[in-house]
Amino acid sequence: MRMLIVGGSGFLGGELVRRCATAGHEVGATYLTRPGPQEQATWLPLDVRARQDVAGVFDAFAPEVTINAAYRQADWATTADGAAHVAAGVARVGGRLVHVSSDVVFSGGEHRYDETSPPDPITPYGAAKAAAETAVRALLPGAAIARTSLILGHGRSGHEALVRSLAAGVGEGVLFTDDVRCPVHVGDLGAALVEVAERGLAGVLHVAGADAVSRYELGVLVARRDGLDAARLRTGRRADAGVPGPLEVRLDCSATQRRLATRLRGAREFLATSDAS
Repeated sequence: MRMLIVGGSGFLGGELVRRCATAGHEVGATYLTRPGPQEQATWLPLDVRARQDVAGVFDAFAPEVTINAAYRQADWATTADGAAHVAAGVARVGGRLVHVSSDVVFSGGEHRYDETSPPDPITPYGAAKAAAETAVRALLPGAAIARTSLILGHGRSGHEALVRSLAAGVGEGVLFTDDVRCPVHVGDLGAALVEVAERGLAGVLHVAGADAVSRYELGVLVARRDGLDAARLRTGRRADAGVPGPLEVRLDCSATQRRLATRLRGAREFLATSDAS
């Protein structure tokens, strides 16, 4: 199968490229500044903000399935307009789209959010992600929209890097005790998204970890996995710090999990042992 990974040089994108290549698919992957391993994919330079450039990539590669993992938190044009350009590219050449969205489309005002919950973002990034979902649905009603949460794994995520720096006494910042998410291992997320792509699943999917934990509890789990002193992790409250964004977003993934063979582990499980998956 010809599969295009938009944002293939990122943390999640790299995992998707590796998994698709290992599964024997013909992989194309886009990058903005630097390509990934040449043996895994045909690397295509692309700025998703440029609609004509996106159209050119789709005309040249003609994918059967596209997974869009491109975003920039502080850039509406990349996150929202770029998603619309990718959806338009899929509509132009045919094929299926799996669009990666986020739990930031929710305000945190509800106890849990399932796949039927309407977005109610309270930050510019959340609004951009919600706008991207709207554009994808309008252009490709049969697309899959996969909302996820904090992504960790292999020691390469931003949260893991922050925990290491705080435990070493060299990092700035704190870990919030009142900021709750459902972290997912990048390997589980990558496997689930590839499964969605291969099986042609459609609609809104929630693809996050089974445990709802605070950023501080998550930091303690990372520190223990890595043999670091969790007592050195500084704590704080997001509500007191004035950092905008939802405090607690618990994604209910039970309906999606029933559709998937891939098991979505919780952070307490996947951080309990050394990270080799």
